[in-house]
Parts: sequence; structure tokens; C-alpha cells
Amino acid sequence: MKKFRMLGLATLAMMFTAITAAAQVGSQTAGGGDNHRGYIALAAGIGFAIAVFGGAIGQSKIGAAACEGAARNPGAAGRIQTMMILGLALIESLVLFALLIVFTVVKGA
Repeated sequence: MKKFRMLGLATLAMMFTAITAAAQVGSQTAGGGDNHRGYIALAAGIGFAIAVFGGAIGQSKIGAAACEGAARNPGAAGRIQTMMILGLALIESLVLFALLIVFTVVKGA
């Protein structure tokens, strides 16, 4: 129940933030068309937030599993730590690739 309440409050905070962002007046292009560059930046930011959230969840699960494995078998703690660091590096590289894609999408728009 506590997780649902926290998720609801986070969603409510995001909605209040979106209201103020949508209330700002944007400049129109010379041809009278709509300016969608802001929407591209907003979508890229939300996509990157999802990627970071997934990476953080993955890293926390790897850390918890490594601690549990080392506690169950202290003799294998060195190998477990090595595999944990490799997994953390791979997850972090995926998040950095997502950041690179966000920069590419926003600059190209």
C-alpha cells in the first residue's frame, strides 16, 4: 500500500509539473506551422528518465543478489564481486548509451 501511495504522489507531482510547462507560451515558426521541438525534448527527457529508472532498479537487484550470495558462500565472495562489477559496468554503459541517443535526438530535431 505504501508503494502505491508513493507512486501516486510521484505521478501527481509529474502532472503538476506538466501543467506549468504546458502553460508557457511558445514562439510560432514563420510559416505558421506548429513548433514541435519542445515536445521532442520533453519526450527525450522522459525516455531517458525511464532508462535511468530501469538501470537503477537493475543495479540495486545486482547489489542485493551479490550481498546475499557472499553471505551464503563467503569463499566465493571474490568471484561474486567480480561478476557484480562487470554487470554494473554493463548496465551503466546502457544508461550512457541512452544519454547519447537523447543528445542525438534533441540536436537533430
